[in-house]
Order: sequence, then C-alpha cells, then structure tokens
Amino acid sequence: MSKILLVEDDVQLAHNLVRFLQSEGFEVLHVTGQTDALEAFALYQFDCALLDVSLQDGNGFSICSAIKSKSSLPVIFLTASADEACTVAGFEVGADDYIGKPFRPRELIARMKNVMRRQHTASPLLRCQNVSIDPARGIVMKNGVELYLSALEYRLLLVFFSNKEQLLSRDRLIEELWAVSSEFVSDNTLNVYMKRLREKIEDDPQNPSIIRTVRGLGYKAVEG
Repeated sequence: MSKILLVEDDVQLAHNLVRFLQSEGFEVLHVTGQTDALEAFALYQFDCALLDVSLQDGNGFSICSAIKSKSSLPVIFLTASADEACTVAGFEVGADDYIGKPFRPRELIARMKNVMRRQHTASPLLRCQNVSIDPARGIVMKNGVELYLSALEYRLLLVFFSNKEQLLSRDRLIEELWAVSSEFVSDNTLNVYMKRLREKIEDDPQNPSIIRTVRGLGYKAVEG
C-alpha cells in the first residue's frame, strides 16, 4: 500500500481528498502546515507528497525544497496558484508535477501513479521501518537523514534489506562480507560489523527492532 503525505490547510478539501485516496487503496497522513509536514517526513517513509503552496504555517515551496534535499520522494503541488511564475517556481525547487485546483480526482490518481512509477523505475528504494537504501546512488537514509556506512556495513544492510523477513545464517552473512572484502572475514569480524551497523540504524542498538537476532540461527530484518 502506497503511503501519501498530504499537506493542505483547507480542512474540508483535505477531508474529502483523504477519503477518496483511501477508497483507492492509499494510506494517507494529512497535516496542515510546514512544521508538521517536515516532522512527518523525518519520522515516516512516504511514496508521494501532495503539497499546497499557500499555507498558514510556511509554504509548499520550502517543504518541497527540504524534501528534495534529502530524498527522491515524488512531490506534486496541488494549488489554486496556477500562474506561470508559480508553476516555474515549483519545478525549480524539484516538484515532479503541478496540478491546479479544482482538479479531477481520477486525473490526480493517474498523475500520482505516474510520478511514483518514474521514481521507482529510476531508483528503486529498499526500505525497512524508518531506514531506506537507494542502491542506484549507494545512499542510506534514516528518518530522512543520510547515514554514513563503511563498504562492509553497507553490504550487510543491503543483504538484509534485499531479504526482509528471511532468516539469514551467520555463515551466509560471512560469505557476503568475504565477497567484497580483500581479507578473511571471521566470526568475530561479523560480530563487530553487526554491532557497528546496529549503532547506526537502530534507535536502541541494545534492543534492535530492525535487524533482530534469532538465537542459535542467525538474523532477520523485520518490517515492524
């Protein structure tokens, strides 16, 4: 199910749009202003953002710019400000599409699917809870903030996220590390890299929720 961030301070319009999108199979988080929008972006993973330009708290241009500085999340502006200068400004801050109000709901769905399809084709992201990997760029993000991983840490995470909900044995993980390392990878080496990786991706490394230990068998990346 695709998750949509809707930033719209017209409560009645937002209510109707949320109901329509939910009826079409989307999960929607609605906020009314810039502050809440950026907090939501930092906390959750979305598949598309729908932004109004004029907001009582901030504006859509600033939200779009902040989003695009940290991710490739598709952004569509929904606004009554349909003049050329406003449209150009939207695209200059990274918008993927621009739809003037009033709009036809079915057209909105088609254009949302189009920008999400383009984004997934260009750079399919691997996600687990609040962490994502962009394999095309070799970038790892947590809550919208880039993490800096070593080559072996990145390789480990890529294996886990490519095999979510699957039990991975320690031997399998050692083989994966050995494949990209010029040195012998021991059991202790795996322990060290698992510890370092968890310190970077987990909210509580002592009680990991993303990569969990299956005692005596190995590890598993879990959705939540």
